[in-house]
Amino acid sequence: MGQTVIGVNDPKAVKKFSAFLALDTPKKSYWTTRFMGKGETASMPVQQLDELESDAGDEVGFDLTMQMTMQPIEGDEVLENKEEDLKFYSDDVNIDQLRGGVNSGGRMTRKRTVHKLRKIARKRQSEWWARVFDELFFMYGSGARGINADFVYPTTYTGFAGNAITAPDSEHILYAGNKAKATITVTDTFDLPIVDKAVARAEMMGGGGGGGSAGTDGNTQTPQIQPIKIGNELHYVCLMNPWQAYDLRTSTGTGGWLDIQKAAAAAVGKKSPIFTGALGMHNAVVLQKHKGVIRFSDYGSGSNILAARALFLGEQHMVCAFGSPGTGLRFGWNEETRDNGNQLIITSHTIVGVKKVTFNGKDYGGIALDTAAKDPTA
Repeated sequence: MGQTVIGVNDPKAVKKFSAFLALDTPKKSYWTTRFMGKGETASMPVQQLDELESDAGDEVGFDLTMQMTMQPIEGDEVLENKEEDLKFYSDDVNIDQLRGGVNSGGRMTRKRTVHKLRKIARKRQSEWWARVFDELFFMYGSGARGINADFVYPTTYTGFAGNAITAPDSEHILYAGNKAKATITVTDTFDLPIVDKAVARAEMMGGGGGGGSAGTDGNTQTPQIQPIKIGNELHYVCLMNPWQAYDLRTSTGTGGWLDIQKAAAAAVGKKSPIFTGALGMHNAVVLQKHKGVIRFSDYGSGSNILAARALFLGEQHMVCAFGSPGTGLRFGWNEETRDNGNQLIITSHTIVGVKKVTFNGKDYGGIALDTAAKDPTA
């Protein structure tokens, strides 16, 4: 029986595989499956902005309204002309096109139908896109490219679409042992106290009691880090490198580590994506690990100590904005032949922007936790 083959650049195939890619990529991305939420009300470390998927433009702006700090007027004292101005801080993210593709080879090396090649190209490219997105989130969220050798991006990468990768400000970074980058030693590894310190700092930002997304310290105007809301529970996430996770596990001891695992298993909100694959929970902080966490090799007085930057995350540490590539879908799919029809090229593209959120020149929604971290098997 003959086989029906939809030819190269057939509109039905283009639309179908564009949609497949838009569905596959988020499912394979570590960040988007666990930490991304859609819209302004999403309580997740990454806020997805969709305003440009249907509208023209290459920039999305978003605001933070700061909490009121005025002293109340007492008794019959006149309030007129003493009202406090509303304070707004703004940020924006730019979008640009990203593209990738595969060359399926010539006719004699292919020996496959176009239909099968599309499936193979879709699988390989959806995996590649997921990797690209995860690397962008790690770099932007950490404010550094680091030395990770398995990234598709070079160590000289500084960002795209005009969204710069910016280092954490002094209020949003903690070093192991209450030290600094230049004074960290090999024994200043990841442990529970640095998690507790991050919780304490996050809770005291914004004067320690500001509600909603407008908590603020009246003097420093530092936006409060908001915990992730899961039903009636409030959580933070700590995302560490596997070497940091090893240091944490060994420093905690068997009994302590068992308690950490039990805490995650007993959490009411354990069905939330932020618990997927979690190591455990401590002090309402969900502990996660991933090899993409940014690493360094220039810490300590001799600038030769290996280190890693764990991310302590609350709400809206980053934003991710998408634009439609002209198809009404998040990804575009293109097929073409070269060499007089001998080679089949299948490419895909998207329009996107990623950025760490900053208001009033300060980070929002996260703290960098820098510790010594070396390969425990070396």
